[in-house]
Amino acid sequence: MLRFIDFADRTSAWFGKAFAWAILVMAFGVGWEVLVRRILNAPTSWAFDVTYIMYGTLFMMGGAYTLSRDGHVRGDFLYRLWSPRTQAKLELVLYFLFFFPGVTALVLSGWKYAARSIGFREVSVNSPAGVPIFQFKLIIVAAGVLLFIQGIAQVLRCIMCIRDGYWTRAADDVEETEKKLIHEHELEILHHGGEAVDVVEPASRREGGE
Repeated sequence: MLRFIDFADRTSAWFGKAFAWAILVMAFGVGWEVLVRRILNAPTSWAFDVTYIMYGTLFMMGGAYTLSRDGHVRGDFLYRLWSPRTQAKLELVLYFLFFFPGVTALVLSGWKYAARSIGFREVSVNSPAGVPIFQFKLIIVAAGVLLFIQGIAQVLRCIMCIRDGYWTRAADDVEETEKKLIHEHELEILHHGGEAVDVVEPASRREGGE
């Protein structure tokens, strides 16, 4: 089980990080549009299409990676109070009730959608540039397949947690800025707290000696 989990985590991470570069293309499109529209008064006919295509690609292809790092939004006001085994049992049931049927529907319907789009060489209707978008419809299928593979790994994690009593987490390779700032703040408090002890303790010793 661990070998498959590691394979799924690595695969999701590779695709997630590879497609994360799409955000630079998106930022370039937005920046260039603002520049030529506001300064040169010559708006482009393609920047809007590039922006939403890149964002959609990034969003879809990052889904499995986010799942592997337990980063999806969860209403955990009750979930976090439960033991790991109880959490795993609930997640195991929900994966089979909702996750796999939903992802399977995404792959099947996405394949039909992509095949139809490729058949008539679909282009964007949002601008006169006629940017081809049929190839990007395959992203729906690819994202669904990655989610399905990662979902199997998550089910194996649930089974292992029910057996062992603790979660097997993916390796930490990123850290949210908020968490990093909180950690630095805690270290700073501990550091200054240590200095305070160094200052106060000698004084207390002197008082005891007197």
